[in-house]
Amino acid sequence: MAWVATAELAAAVSKAGGLGVIGAGHMPPDALQNEIRQVKELTAKPFGVNIMLRSPFVKEVMQVVVDERVPVVTTGAGNPGEYIPTLKSIGTKVIPVVASVALAKRLERVGVDAVIAEGMESGGHVGMVTTMALVPQVVDAVSVPVIAAGGIGDARGVIAALTLGAQGVQLGTLFAASKECTAHGNYKEAILKAKERSTIVTGISTGHPVRVIANKLTREFEELERQGASAEELDRLGAGKLQAAVCNGDTEYGSVMVGQVAGMINDIRPVDDIVQDIVQNVPKIIADLNRLVGR
Repeated sequence: MAWVATAELAAAVSKAGGLGVIGAGHMPPDALQNEIRQVKELTAKPFGVNIMLRSPFVKEVMQVVVDERVPVVTTGAGNPGEYIPTLKSIGTKVIPVVASVALAKRLERVGVDAVIAEGMESGGHVGMVTTMALVPQVVDAVSVPVIAAGGIGDARGVIAALTLGAQGVQLGTLFAASKECTAHGNYKEAILKAKERSTIVTGISTGHPVRVIANKLTREFEELERQGASAEELDRLGAGKLQAAVCNGDTEYGSVMVGQVAGMINDIRPVDDIVQDIVQNVPKIIADLNRLVGR
């Protein structure tokens, strides 16, 4: 959600009753500080920042998070252990994204407050286990709360996640297709046009697989992988391509990182409508399930 989950979107999600999260990606510290302060101007509700631990600015952006006393930090692509004592000293909740049971158990030992078990249905960087299989195994393996992510696009997905033992859900692609999201119109249109098989996973050979909508860039990427290109060559090809898609609208040679739920999204809606639709439909689905089980 780097470049996608900006202050505007994070504030809108928090105001609607969720926990809006800024996607820091590779933001330099001054840019992240501006985003955080913009959220604070837009809402007094809690919010979070997602920090990619492979960012070249990770130490600096962690300091910004501490200075700004951000309520929640989610992390990806690494172990946030070295930052946990400082973050907890100011009351920040630390919630890493995990793609395996082993990582969830390791991070529980270093003191995280919860984990986000993200299945390979998600957009962007993914693991290789589906949400349906991953979430219950992580729930059984740790005692901290588990948040489910990947393949959740409506109230039905929320109920499924809760049934698997999760205590909450993380949504990405659904909010990328919202009115408050500042992503380029072409990026949103690509989501609306996507079907259930429009996304593919690239970069498996690098050890950092990424789910994106198939396009000219992915075909070039796959050809390089078949030729045995090095991780450095592949990284060069992918550099800056997410920004090209999200900010400049290049959906042919840009990296359109969205999840498989894109095939479920048919219109661009306000964030509040998206949240209320889920909230209102959850009890209806539970009632239907109760009637089904009671037969």
